[in-house]
Amino acid sequence: MLQSLAGSSCVRLVERHRSAWCFGFLVLGYLLYLVFGAVVFSSVELPYEDLLRQELRKLKRRFLEEHECLSEPQLEQFLGRVLEASNYGVSVLSNASGNWNWDFTSALFFASTVLSTTGYGHTVPLSDGGKAFCIIYSVIGIPFTLLFLTAVVQRVTIHVTRRPVLYFHVRWGFSKQAVAIVHAVLLGVVTVSCFFFIPAAVFSVLEEDWNFLESFYFCFISLSTIGLGDYVPGEGYNQKFRELYKIGITCYLLLGLIAMLVVLETFCELHELKKFRKMFYVKKDKEEDQMHIIEHDQLSFSSIMDQAAGVKEDQKQNEPFVSPQPPALADGAADH
Repeated sequence: MLQSLAGSSCVRLVERHRSAWCFGFLVLGYLLYLVFGAVVFSSVELPYEDLLRQELRKLKRRFLEEHECLSEPQLEQFLGRVLEASNYGVSVLSNASGNWNWDFTSALFFASTVLSTTGYGHTVPLSDGGKAFCIIYSVIGIPFTLLFLTAVVQRVTIHVTRRPVLYFHVRWGFSKQAVAIVHAVLLGVVTVSCFFFIPAAVFSVLEEDWNFLESFYFCFISLSTIGLGDYVPGEGYNQKFRELYKIGITCYLLLGLIAMLVVLETFCELHELKKFRKMFYVKKDKEEDQMHIIEHDQLSFSSIMDQAAGVKEDQKQNEPFVSPQPPALADGAADH
């Protein structure tokens, strides 16, 4: 008897705080996922880093042995300056000296990566004025970009997602949820094909040092706005039509980002995902819901009354051969 009562009370307690329990498991799962990623990345990449460090030490030792007139501190100073310049996108190699990082097309590409929060980091402002302008430009431009993308995605979603789903649901009588799932899967396949596989094949041809996997990796890192910067197109010293190529990449990033957001919006509108997301949200109190209902009803009633009054006024003004009464005469007639 006591065990059954205790069990039922525990069940009621869990059901009452179900959202809090789900949120706690969500936080725990996210932290475990971070730890899992750190362990995998460390175990996979650490041996390669160690091999690269050993190779650099051998090259440095061999260079000093072949050039005895050069001391190690002088070499360290030179290499430090070269690495510092490389972090700013300036290379000391003779075959890369012809590429400028701040011509118009490169600056346009940089501005697009800043506003889309991709930020490859291959080119950064050198001057104090450029750094200050980048801060101001980003503070204004990033919210402006979010507003622009939201407006574009909302309009594209209406024509690409909602109308086709509604058409098949009304015209052919299919279940709306089933049509939405099939449509979301097809839209995802088309988007991955047009903005990942096909561009990856193109980049693997245009970029001499990239294979298909590296090109696909660049497309994913770019369109997910991660922007690691280890692969940046159009930076080769013998790149043909570099200005046109940079403009094309800028257009690809913007269109691809819009396509990704449309796909995410399409999946977020699925009924099953909405139910899944509600598991982690805080439920509103009944009093708050009642207040929202009352406010909504009052707002709807007042808007309806305002619309009715506006329609009557328009009808009076549009009636032929009737001149509107002055306010004073109308008030006097009402008094009488």
